Amino acid sequence: MTRTPPTNVTRVRWWRWRRNPLRRHSDVVEAWIVLVIWILVLVGGAVAGAAAAVSVDSAFSARRAQVHAVSAVLTDDAVRTPPNGSGYDDGRVWASVRWTAPDGSVHTDRAKVYPGAPAGSRLTVWTDSTNRMVSPPLSTTEAALQSTLTGVLAASSAGVAVWTGGWLVRTWRMRRRMSEWDEEWKRIGPEWRNYSSGGT
Repeated sequence: MTRTPPTNVTRVRWWRWRRNPLRRHSDVVEAWIVLVIWILVLVGGAVAGAAAAVSVDSAFSARRAQVHAVSAVLTDDAVRTPPNGSGYDDGRVWASVRWTAPDGSVHTDRAKVYPGAPAGSRLTVWTDSTNRMVSPPLSTTEAALQSTLTGVLAASSAGVAVWTGGWLVRTWRMRRRMSEWDEEWKRIGPEWRNYSSGGT
């Protein structure tokens, strides 16, 4: 047999912020704790996300400023199959390339090219300030996407951390409040029972 909930029960919204005889000091403290938690989750998460996004974007910009593209030439034919039977992940193979640095010095290294490219084919490689070949930097679009994703992740992590800390504080406050109620009931309970038994 199911019990029908009473229909005359009225929920009072924001009761912790309103003056009423049942509101305790601990209720006001809890209301402030909840408000501060929400503010820190929203504002702190947004600040952490923005800071992380700016930091990552700055790192990508610095990386792009430290490398530059140069035109290189393939010195040997690119093999059509990987050596030693080992597979290649993106369809390219390693081949020797040669390029001339801005200072006129000639350098050689190995770069990934598509198999079957003949010797003499031109390609673009990226070098650093010491004329060493490095991996290409992220494009502006890729860097912006990566920065945004990092910012979202940082904002979410900061929000979860703040919310968890606030939940722990609220749990501690609730246990303390229940302990206070127990102590108060131990003091008032006997008087209440005496009053009830005297009235019957």
